[in-house]
Amino acid sequence: MKKIFTIAGLVLMTAFTNAQIVINEIYGGNENSGAVFKHNYIVLKNIGTTLVSLTGASIQYAPAIGAFTEYHTLPDFTLGPEETYLIQEAAVDGGVEALPIPNFIATTVTNFDGTPNKSVGIRISGTSGKLVLAGNIVKVMNPSSSNVLDFVGYGANADQFKGDGPAPSPTASTAIRRTLENNSDNMADFSAEGAAKAGFVQNPFVKDGNVLFGMQIKDVKIYDTFRQVVKKSPTKFAQNIDITELPKGTYIVTGTVNNAPVSQKIVKD
Repeated sequence: MKKIFTIAGLVLMTAFTNAQIVINEIYGGNENSGAVFKHNYIVLKNIGTTLVSLTGASIQYAPAIGAFTEYHTLPDFTLGPEETYLIQEAAVDGGVEALPIPNFIATTVTNFDGTPNKSVGIRISGTSGKLVLAGNIVKVMNPSSSNVLDFVGYGANADQFKGDGPAPSPTASTAIRRTLENNSDNMADFSAEGAAKAGFVQNPFVKDGNVLFGMQIKDVKIYDTFRQVVKKSPTKFAQNIDITELPKGTYIVTGTVNNAPVSQKIVKD
C-alpha cells in the first residue's frame, strides 16, 4: 500500500511560483472560555493539481489592528493535491481535547522587533487577527506583499484582509474553515463550520490496508465516486477502518467529531 500520491511522474514545484498551498482552517481558543482543543492550530492545504514543495516558508501573525508582530518558520515539506498539513500552535488555557497527531508542532516564535518571545507556538486570537503563510521570513506588510502565499484576516476588527471583508471569528467550539477555493476573498472563502476539527485522517492516509484516524471518529462510512456506501465501521467509534477488500480508487471517508460532520478524500493505490 502506497501513500496517496508519489513523486514519480509529477513535477515538483515551489510555492513561490505556484501559490496553491493555502491556509485552510484556523482555530484560536485563547480568549474563549470552554475551548474544545488543548492547542490552537492551523491547517494548510494544497488546493492545486500538482505536487508542491514548500521550502523556507513561515507563518506570520498580527493582532486585529496593526502590523505583523511575530513568526515561526516551517520545515521543508511536500503536499500532493488535496493533502492537508496540520500545524499545532500554542496551548489553550482550559482546552480539553488533544489534537489529531500534527504534521508539525510549532515551538520557537520570533518577534520582528527583536524582543524575546517566550510563547511555544503562536497564540492565535479567538476573536480577531491576521495570519499569513509567507514564502520567507520577511515581515509582511499587507495582502499584496510579494512574499504572501496566503493571507487571512478574520473577525470583525481585522484591519487587513483579502477581498471584500474578513473571515468570521472562530469560537470556543468552532474553527473557521475554507469552503470556497478561489482564494481571493476571506469573507466569501471562509465559514464557521461545526465543532473544531482538523485533518482527522492521518498521513499517510492508508497504511497496511487501514485508513488511520487521529482520534475516535463516530459513525465512519466510506463512499465511492458514485456516492454509494461501500464500507461502514463495525463499531460506533473507530480509530481506523480496514479497506483491504476495496478495489483501487478514490473514496470519501465520513464520520462525526464533536457532533459535527467531517469528510476527507483518500486514494487507495
